[in-house]
Amino acid sequence: MIGRKKGMTRLFSGGAAMAVTLIEAGPCVVTDIRTKDRNGYEAVQLGYEETSKEQRLTRPVRGHFKKKGLPCFRVIREFRMDDPEGNCKVGDRVTVDIFKEGSRVKVTGTSKGCGFTGAMKRWGFRGAPASHGASKVHRKPMSAGATDPARVFKGKRSPGRLGGEKVSVRNLEVVAVDPEKNILAVRGAVPGKRNSLVLIYRG
Repeated sequence: MIGRKKGMTRLFSGGAAMAVTLIEAGPCVVTDIRTKDRNGYEAVQLGYEETSKEQRLTRPVRGHFKKKGLPCFRVIREFRMDDPEGNCKVGDRVTVDIFKEGSRVKVTGTSKGCGFTGAMKRWGFRGAPASHGASKVHRKPMSAGATDPARVFKGKRSPGRLGGEKVSVRNLEVVAVDPEKNILAVRGAVPGKRNSLVLIYRG
């Protein structure tokens, strides 16, 4: 399913508090079905967040929805599945009812972007000693290597861009499902900032 991360809260179970992430999942609409004969693979295409501003979509995308007799959606994603023609058809609605409490899911999203970051925050270095004559080297990484190789080895842990990457978190437990509000509560942290787009996979 497609959803948006709404933030974190806590729920109580047996007197113990657990941290959960709330995801507004769906409702999604099946906009197309990919088959092995026609497309070379089997998948179902879902649309999320219906939009009235069709002019913001490209002409091929608008034509795709018009051909299927569907409204325009802001987000389209494909999910691989076996025998999609036998399990669903174009126009079907997919809601949080497909998830059950206690089941496990995988959530994929884009992590928070931190921009250009120092080596201590990016890689967890402890830094240089803060006393005994150390001068202005407390948060600096080690030498970049200017001796025999006369170059920097690939993969060296140096300052650089951090975050803003595709991240998947597996084996998250579904704690609560609210079909009326389309809310899914999963135990643990989900990548991304608030209101960021996430994909939820069963199993």
